[in-house]
Amino acid sequence: MSRRTLLRALGAGAGAAALAGCGVPAAYVAPRDRSAPDRSESDHRLSFANWPLYIDTDEKRPGRRPTLDDFEKSSGISVKYTEEINDNDEFFGKISPALMNHQRTGRDIIVVSDWMASRYVRLGWVQTMDRAAQPHVARELDPLLRKPSFDPGRLHTVPWQSGITGIAYNRKKLGREIRHTSDLWADDLRGKVTLLAGMDEAFALLMLGNGADVTRWTADDFHRMTDQLRTLVRKRHIRRFTGNDYIKDLSTGDVLACQAYSGDIIQLQADNPDIEFVVPQEGAELWAESLMIPNLADHKRNAERLIDYYYQPEVAARLAVAVNYVCPVPAAREVLASSKEKELAELAENPLVFPTEDMRGRLSTARDMTPKERPAFTKEWNEIVGL
Repeated sequence: MSRRTLLRALGAGAGAAALAGCGVPAAYVAPRDRSAPDRSESDHRLSFANWPLYIDTDEKRPGRRPTLDDFEKSSGISVKYTEEINDNDEFFGKISPALMNHQRTGRDIIVVSDWMASRYVRLGWVQTMDRAAQPHVARELDPLLRKPSFDPGRLHTVPWQSGITGIAYNRKKLGREIRHTSDLWADDLRGKVTLLAGMDEAFALLMLGNGADVTRWTADDFHRMTDQLRTLVRKRHIRRFTGNDYIKDLSTGDVLACQAYSGDIIQLQADNPDIEFVVPQEGAELWAESLMIPNLADHKRNAERLIDYYYQPEVAARLAVAVNYVCPVPAAREVLASSKEKELAELAENPLVFPTEDMRGRLSTARDMTPKERPAFTKEWNEIVGL
């Protein structure tokens, strides 16, 4: 089962709308009020909240997480690891009352998608990390992920894993290649195409297909894309808008092409080599789900040590083998390539884990949607998608 099967991308504005409805202008936390006395030196613990199925496990002992176990042994720090994040908005709603009221969340590390991480950063709900204490992060982080618009310099966030939202299709059944986003709109795919329902997950690829620069997209770019979607929906060209159930549709042949996440397709290809994943010539979005240290965390230094530990290439390689998303540590590729195990060496050549230079040249990260833009854009998107 894919981790993203658990994602309910049902309207990214829900958390922001809830805040606005409460009329809480004091939700923002100033830098001086974000930290608490750090207990790391005397209290060798930390609490790490992550998504399910997003870390390596021991096949013989499923409850064990080898990389985390090794960190505990080498550092002397005990990690309380919980798989409690099933949805970005749901988790935001769970911990936002504490953060907006300047209270502890009980967590030292959390992991959310970057479009949601931008909200935490904007509200001042996460702390600046000490990069001097994180030499591996400073040295090994993929250059493509270093400068998101919402967090210049990645001072508040560090990618846990990354991925690509592109196009997947069954080449054998379709009988031709797909190389452009516009190829999805050809007559032979009428009623055989699905797109993602979540606006934040979907819009960048569609804008790129229309030639937009998503690093600085405009309202005109957004409306051009939604006008196109309305026409396609009216013509019944798009079969439906999906969550992760596109995986089943693509596997059964009910759908021949779809908007898809790179990590899911690696798993499908293991069973069906006719499934291909494409970064269109116009480009695709490179996204990340990032580690953050929430305000008033009791063990900030311990958290920074754990984050830096996962940026050691050898550790990053072990995690990449387990989760099969785009590895944010390019140097991990050489670790796998030098392995005597055939499967590990082959993974180093998989462009969905370590994108080729040509592919990297076509990847970009969309600028964040502003709080002012989001309500109207979300309303327009949801009307088209049927949410």
